[in-house]
Amino acid sequence: MRYPAFLLENGTIGFVAPSFGCATEPYKSGFLNAQRRWREQGFRLQLGPNCYVEMGVGISNVPRKCGEELTAWYCDKNNDCLISCGGGELMCEILDYVDFERIGKAAPKWYLGYSDNTNFTFLLTTLCDVASVYGPCASAFGMEPLHPSLNDAMSLLCGKKLTMQGYDKWERESLKDGEHPYIPYNLTETSVMKYYLPDGGTNVASMRKAEQEGAGDPGRKEQSRDGAEKIEFTGRLLGGCMDCLTNLLGTRYDKVSAFAERYREEGIIWFLEACDLNLMGIRRAMWQMEHAGWFKHCKGFLIGRPRIGMDVEEFGIDEYQAVCEMLYSYHVPVLMDLDIGHLPPSMPLICGSMARVASDGKTYRVEMRLE
Repeated sequence: MRYPAFLLENGTIGFVAPSFGCATEPYKSGFLNAQRRWREQGFRLQLGPNCYVEMGVGISNVPRKCGEELTAWYCDKNNDCLISCGGGELMCEILDYVDFERIGKAAPKWYLGYSDNTNFTFLLTTLCDVASVYGPCASAFGMEPLHPSLNDAMSLLCGKKLTMQGYDKWERESLKDGEHPYIPYNLTETSVMKYYLPDGGTNVASMRKAEQEGAGDPGRKEQSRDGAEKIEFTGRLLGGCMDCLTNLLGTRYDKVSAFAERYREEGIIWFLEACDLNLMGIRRAMWQMEHAGWFKHCKGFLIGRPRIGMDVEEFGIDEYQAVCEMLYSYHVPVLMDLDIGHLPPSMPLICGSMARVASDGKTYRVEMRLE
């Protein structure tokens, strides 16, 4: 695995829009405010040609121009790292115009983005053996004040913090709009980690129903109520947004099996989250990845809160069963409702890094190592 150099003081941050740009509110104002903050911190900025463009379908520009921008700015020696302007819908369509061979030969640099940016964070790691950062996009850095997760992302890019911990609260409904572009996260919900542990014979049942009835499922190791449960596992981080991952599955960009074999001794820790997938969609996605052999050599799973599917049931299953029924046969820990993805805050994770995940049953941390 190749790791980029960290962003230095007075370094240059490059910005690209391979998915949506920052052409509309509240993203434009947020991006402008973020630029002001970065400049005040001493950083130089280099904006790609699509950052303020709104000419594409589900992305900033036509696929060719988006792919060319991403390739050129990644290989440009005048910027030290790249932050994506935003997520979107059809970044997959730019991939035929991204020169992965050229990118793979270039000096590695950090790329930060999430959601639709899975199309690059994931492929940069699996195709080019270059680590990337799954985390917030550029306009989020314009909020006032910054949430600790945004500070964590910058600290990671600068090499000052490689251990991330879960946050206390999360946002169910955003208050950000065109008239309030700088408003911080609306943190109304208390973070509660859920988990399933291998016990040799797990029987699927609704965790929520078991909790309501005051009894656990006898075939599953129960969550510790006093925080005394000790959970620890290590492996190489890999993952992103399931909506995008399953879209890549089976295409010529799918080199996951080869990647897993290459790092079989360390094993893979999958981090996964969902944007538009409902519970049935999540379950189908897990089935696809499992049957494609993606989970071979897995050491554990980190599952973010699903944007659609929190605290609901479909056809008698909840968000936990939608994921876990496909994973019990691997006999590895599955931590759920984590700060990853579309219901912020979201901890930045280095895709491709070696990681140690540790939990006491209530809190959790991810220690990342560049090895």
